[in-house]
Amino acid sequence: MKTSVSTRTPGRSDASAGRDYVLNGHSAHAPALSGGLHLVATPIGNLRDITLRAVEVLAAADLIACEDTRVTRKLLEHYGITTPLTPYHDHNAAEARPKLIARLEARDAVALVSDAGTPLISDPGYKLVQAAREAGVSVSALPGASAVLTALTVGALPTDRFFFEGFLPAKDGARRSRIGELKRIPATLVLFESGPRIGAALADLAAGLGAREAAVCRELTKLHEEVRRGDLAALARAYAEGAETRGEFVIVIGPPDAAAREPADIDAMLRQALARLSVKEAVAEIAGVTGAPRREVYQRALVLAKLLEAERDHGR
Repeated sequence: MKTSVSTRTPGRSDASAGRDYVLNGHSAHAPALSGGLHLVATPIGNLRDITLRAVEVLAAADLIACEDTRVTRKLLEHYGITTPLTPYHDHNAAEARPKLIARLEARDAVALVSDAGTPLISDPGYKLVQAAREAGVSVSALPGASAVLTALTVGALPTDRFFFEGFLPAKDGARRSRIGELKRIPATLVLFESGPRIGAALADLAAGLGAREAAVCRELTKLHEEVRRGDLAALARAYAEGAETRGEFVIVIGPPDAAAREPADIDAMLRQALARLSVKEAVAEIAGVTGAPRREVYQRALVLAKLLEAERDHGR
């Protein structure tokens, strides 16, 4: 497998000269910043939920690429940062990306932010990171706020294994079909949802996943933060009866009960595992994540391995 390492030669005068910013009413000067792409996590609501390093990088960068300049400008004004902004989002990414790469190849320091949280999570940033890597540009990440992890930690559900789904499909049929696929995943689920669709989404999740425990997190870290906990059916009823739908939502859903897992679910998981592992390795993996008896999983794996081999032979 081909691998690569991003390197760069310090540009301009080795680094960005940096700019002043304001912290707690006091003026400060950002340290010099080396050229390259800097992925900066920003607050998901409360503007104080940002790291000192993130403030310094945003102040010292030559340019900040952001989803919505109006949203990011509010953050910059709060910290007295005057770095120029340029939009980079789903609708202009193909046109904007080459221009940003040109700036990076000229050894500028470019910061990438999303409207809220960690870049690349449900935004087009990964394509810019790929292009920067291919151009040999240095890429660094500044960790910080994340709606996914914030909801997961406050949801009071298992955190040892989780699956981030993002937004479910907007159309009813596609949403229900996707929920049917998610049913097989042996982990806590984390989903984003909008206010207008939260009620319909919860109703479909209750119908498709059954009586799983869940948490609906609204407006995390903001003034009107709210976390509702209960089984999916109870949560669906709450929103059908008029619970507040304004704001941004994260849904956290507990994993399926291993004891109640259907044989068809185990077979589907085994098929996926056998496509990349030996029978022994697949049995160990699936028995581990489902809690099903190892002997039972082994017997199913032997049958499925023969079926998969016959299917491959038939396709030749």
